[in-house]
Amino acid sequence: MRRITHWIDGDEWQGPTGRSAPVHDPATGQVTAHVDLADDDVVGAAVASASKAADAWRRASLTQRTRVMFAFRQILDARKDELAAVITAEHGKVLSDAVGEVTRGLEVVEFACGIPHLLKGGHSEGVSTGVDVHSVRQPLGVVAVISPFNFPAMVPLWFVPVALAAGNAVVLKPSEKDPSASVLMARWWQEAGLPDGVLTVLHGDKQAVDGLLTHPDVRAVSFVGSTPVARYVYETGTAHGKRVQALGGAKNHMLVLPDADLDLAADAAVNAGFGSAGERCMAISAVVAVDPVGDELVARIAERMARLTTGDGRRGCDMGPLVTAEHRDRVRGFVDAGVAAGARLVVDGRGVVADGDPRGFWLGPTLFDHVSTDMSIYREEIFGPVLSVVRVGGYEEGLALVNANPYGNGTAIFTNDGGAARRFEYEVEVGMVGINVPIPVPMAYYSFGGWKSSLFGDTHAHGADGVHFFTRGKVVTSRWLDPGHAGVDLGFPTHD
Repeated sequence: MRRITHWIDGDEWQGPTGRSAPVHDPATGQVTAHVDLADDDVVGAAVASASKAADAWRRASLTQRTRVMFAFRQILDARKDELAAVITAEHGKVLSDAVGEVTRGLEVVEFACGIPHLLKGGHSEGVSTGVDVHSVRQPLGVVAVISPFNFPAMVPLWFVPVALAAGNAVVLKPSEKDPSASVLMARWWQEAGLPDGVLTVLHGDKQAVDGLLTHPDVRAVSFVGSTPVARYVYETGTAHGKRVQALGGAKNHMLVLPDADLDLAADAAVNAGFGSAGERCMAISAVVAVDPVGDELVARIAERMARLTTGDGRRGCDMGPLVTAEHRDRVRGFVDAGVAAGARLVVDGRGVVADGDPRGFWLGPTLFDHVSTDMSIYREEIFGPVLSVVRVGGYEEGLALVNANPYGNGTAIFTNDGGAARRFEYEVEVGMVGINVPIPVPMAYYSFGGWKSSLFGDTHAHGADGVHFFTRGKVVTSRWLDPGHAGVDLGFPTHD
């Protein structure tokens, strides 16, 4: 059986294995590997290696760091199909979706290639007699990135390139459910010229996470995952003096006004609701239909769902399996609860006949109508292919519903009324807004992140926020006496 182990000091970990966890192919249900789970000693070895490498990497010139970024960008672009195949084999998403994930991550690498410009400080000449002031941004040291199972390549690429380009050493802890993508990318970083120890991949579960959150040499932590865990990471990390950005869960709404193009809205609801089997924090899980368009919109969504194929992501299907049997059963439980609560089940994915091994973790696209806000399928983040339609009487009611939700990650409005769209983008209380765009993930040179219970900390991912998070500012005030100056003046500088 294949063993997946840690990547420390530029090589696979040669120490004792200790605990391990199975890694499945979700399309077959079969165990394909076992991944090592770090204990406290391995966490200590990983951070020690990163600490040793951090000082030399910090002193590397911006030109050297930039060359590594460009070399990695070239490798990643040339081999993205190879990485996508690894993602599909362990996560289950279809190959086209996996390639798209890598491509979006590649955009952040390209953004990091501009790090010399992004790290420029300011300079003020002559603030006082013979006194100048300038500012610089410097790396933190060792930083940790804790990434989720749903985007095993893209989420690490949100953080790692910016952190490395800024001069930090990174300890990456991927999800133990699909760990191979991170190890493959670590090999490519090494091939691109990144010195050994500057990027470490540490596999593990809560013990590894706690080790990173409490280790005194880890200066900052970036996290993406569920809201309860994000809150725990933020509270634990900050209690130990760390800078933390913890991106949590979501319940993303799509408000459809009566004047909207319903074909566009129906396409968007299907794509955003069932892409990656709904296992993404930017998935649309609640369609808020302003009547009288609800019946027609639901009919068009159901019509499109009937054409979707669920199956093995390597067979050209539209939607793959869920990541584990346990998660499949949890999502199925939400479907059961929605039926019991009285929502109208328009399309039932529980009995799907998948194009794949019957032992795979299958659940087909599911659509509910007439969902009320007290139902669990509306309140909870399901993280699966379940789309709920809520009916409202007008724009004001729909906006109030979105703003009352405890999550504030992303939302979308579908309308042909520019005034309504402009008002919505101003009034809605979320971090990312789409106008006739169902998944408003920003480009890499903007920053990704939500509001309310979707983000703990005040710094978003990548973009200018990412550069700020992985660096700290320093202001230098200097005074150089004129060469012809004689004598020494120890007095306080004045403007005279």
